[in-house]
Amino acid sequence: MAVGVFDSGLGGLTVLNAISQRLPDLPLVYFGDNAHAPYGVRTSDDIYNLTVAATQKLFDQGCDLVILACNTASAAALKRMQENWVPEGKRVLGVFVPLIEALTERQWGDNSPPHEVAVKHVALFATPATVASRAFQRELAFRAIGVDVEGQACGGVVDAIEEGDLILAEALVRSHVEALKRKMPRPDAAILGCTHYPLMEDIFRDALGEGVEVFSQAKLVAESLADYLARHPEMVGPGTESKFLTTGDPARVSTHAIQFLHRPINFQKA
Repeated sequence: MAVGVFDSGLGGLTVLNAISQRLPDLPLVYFGDNAHAPYGVRTSDDIYNLTVAATQKLFDQGCDLVILACNTASAAALKRMQENWVPEGKRVLGVFVPLIEALTERQWGDNSPPHEVAVKHVALFATPATVASRAFQRELAFRAIGVDVEGQACGGVVDAIEEGDLILAEALVRSHVEALKRKMPRPDAAILGCTHYPLMEDIFRDALGEGVEVFSQAKLVAESLADYLARHPEMVGPGTESKFLTTGDPARVSTHAIQFLHRPINFQKA
């Protein structure tokens, strides 16, 4: 297999779908750690250990490259994994990089001094763990100046989506947007900092109102991966079929996955 896609649950299917549309011939292995979702309320050590275990299983499936299609894992575990754990010949990439590149209009490896960017007031909607990590603010500050970021921890949204309760998810999204607006009345941009949130993108846009640029990660990650594989063709393996794995109940997860991809998906027990 060429590429593994990992998420704490089903949210990463939004990223997988975008990758499949951009690279239709690329086989993928999806791993959803549904038995331990959501990650957003766990400690950083818990998130790290669970992410390492899941990534190792994707390596065992033959994936040389794994995308952490989970902002919580990218924020709380990726840097530590890259520094201390990732085996030689393997690569683990997160979803923050393409987003930061899009916001700052500069490549990740550009180490020139921070500069002014078009947006000044950014609303970050994410899980409690992602907001608490301040990883987004830290990486943005290395590359941009004069940007005010207000984080809103969106408790309960991932749980509602995972349970298939989109009515509750909508109510929670609107509540969190109102809470954000009390702290930042007029954001110019909003970051949907969880790969579950694109399912509620229309609700976020409606609640935020006109004039707010909404950054959703799936397409950005797909374009970034296409560019990466063009530069590193050796990471494309010989696999021909995609596979879907879960630590949860495969039948239940498969049923809920239809809401994400709008097509039948058959998950297997990891």
